Amino acid sequence: MYKLMISVIVLLLMSVSLSTAAEKAELGKAAPKFTLVDSKGGTHSLDNFAGKWVVLEWINFDCPFVVRHYKESNMQKIQKQYTDKGVIWLGICSSAPGKQGNFDNDGINKRLSEMSINMTAYLIDEDGAVGKKYEAKTTPHMFIVNPEGELVYQGAIDSIRSTDIADNAKAENYVIKALDEGMAGKAISTKTTTAYGCSVKYAN
Repeated sequence: MYKLMISVIVLLLMSVSLSTAAEKAELGKAAPKFTLVDSKGGTHSLDNFAGKWVVLEWINFDCPFVVRHYKESNMQKIQKQYTDKGVIWLGICSSAPGKQGNFDNDGINKRLSEMSINMTAYLIDEDGAVGKKYEAKTTPHMFIVNPEGELVYQGAIDSIRSTDIADNAKAENYVIKALDEGMAGKAISTKTTTAYGCSVKYAN
């Protein structure tokens, strides 16, 4: 009886371990599924966007690296360029309550309006569960999911690690490059880079 109980416990632990591993983001594999509520109360699941290109952008509007891309509408222009082509662009905020980047819905919706943001939705991940599935480390940290639901890019927005707005025009934008290649049916030449920015403000 004792040996049977031990065997059952071992199998359960293995099952939990495999389940956890399957939920981690891995290039070339199915992107971890999630369901989050947006700043306007709507619910969005990754499954809802099957058959579409999806960009996930980890965001914190008070991070100076994020400010660099939004202050003169660099990110807004990129968002519009691709959402106009049918790409789903989801901003995800994993800042915990009381941490930098966490706002109430009225506060964030005011910012979204004032800054003319062109995301499909701004999603709230206060407990950090989705951010940790994707191992999002910085703001910005970018991920691209192809129409088959596979993760095909993860990393930095571009090639210059700085908070200088002038660098937007100088940098190679990895997200633009990956989307253009993938949407044209070509192999994505740069699939992973090292993300830069402020650390994601998880609860712990």
